[in-house]
Amino acid sequence: MYTKILLSAVIVTSSLSADLLIDAKKAGLKPIPTDKKELSKLIDNPKNPISEKKVELGKKLYFDPRLSKSGFISCNSCHNLSEGGDDGIPAAIGHMWTPNPHHLNSPTVYNSVFFNSQFWDGRDPHLEAQAQGPMQAAPEMSATPEHVAAVVTSMPQYVADFKAAYGKDVKITFEKIADTIATFERTLVTPSVYDDFLNGKKDALTKAQKDGLKTFIDKGCATCHNGIALGGEMNAFNITGVYKFQDVGDFKGDKNGMVKVPTLRNITQTAPYFHNGQIWELRDAIKEMGRIQLGADINDVEVASIEEFLKALDGRKEPVVLPQLPASTQTTPKPDIK
Repeated sequence: MYTKILLSAVIVTSSLSADLLIDAKKAGLKPIPTDKKELSKLIDNPKNPISEKKVELGKKLYFDPRLSKSGFISCNSCHNLSEGGDDGIPAAIGHMWTPNPHHLNSPTVYNSVFFNSQFWDGRDPHLEAQAQGPMQAAPEMSATPEHVAAVVTSMPQYVADFKAAYGKDVKITFEKIADTIATFERTLVTPSVYDDFLNGKKDALTKAQKDGLKTFIDKGCATCHNGIALGGEMNAFNITGVYKFQDVGDFKGDKNGMVKVPTLRNITQTAPYFHNGQIWELRDAIKEMGRIQLGADINDVEVASIEEFLKALDGRKEPVVLPQLPASTQTTPKPDIK
């Protein structure tokens, strides 16, 4: 009798998991593939194919503060790979301790390869183009393309690394440097138990996480947070209400008022939330999104359920080992803090 009851429970659980998988697929939710070849097709750039040498070189450049005007700020300063891939503060801090003039929060770099739009206003579709922006932005790294190229070409080891990665006839330009950083960023993918579940492992999620996924879908959250990235597309903002901190900063979206939907992957590690980083608690962000995007008063039980699901999006990260950077030479541009 006990065996029959147990078997019946297993059948019911399997059926519920199957139904949830169907609902997730209908809602546009997609997992990070487990097959390496399939994943490579998604993250690679045919115009600049990923290679181990390019990735290692891009990692050095990502962590090198000398690319900035001050010699103090690296890509990792605002997109810290030791935690959520962001900086954990409301507005990004850049050159001369300048807060972002639009009070914009640093998005995570993890899984950004899956975003169809980069930057909050979506002005660049590709990581290669995005990588050029912060290096040149006055309130960020505040460097010129000439400075960045001069820094890299001043060090024999970097020159040798570029030749090893691209061939002996490579021309080291600002664009090539940005492309190489982007190549490294393309590999920053963090699959989670959520992906395991969508890829067919029925017991990857706890019952509470499965219930939370169902609540997430039923309440309409997947309308914007879908695809592999659970975000990364442009969408209208303030649809059914006005964000209560809308006046903090002057950001209004792109020319059509559209704003990039932030990824929910590793969301428990990327507070504060929203484009201007004004909400610190995930439960508060869920309620506010329900109010201004769905016109829904998400109750405390539903909020807790969704939050439990979001915990399943904490991804598995490769250990980050700091690279050893080449030594500066007499021709390396000196830091400028003016």
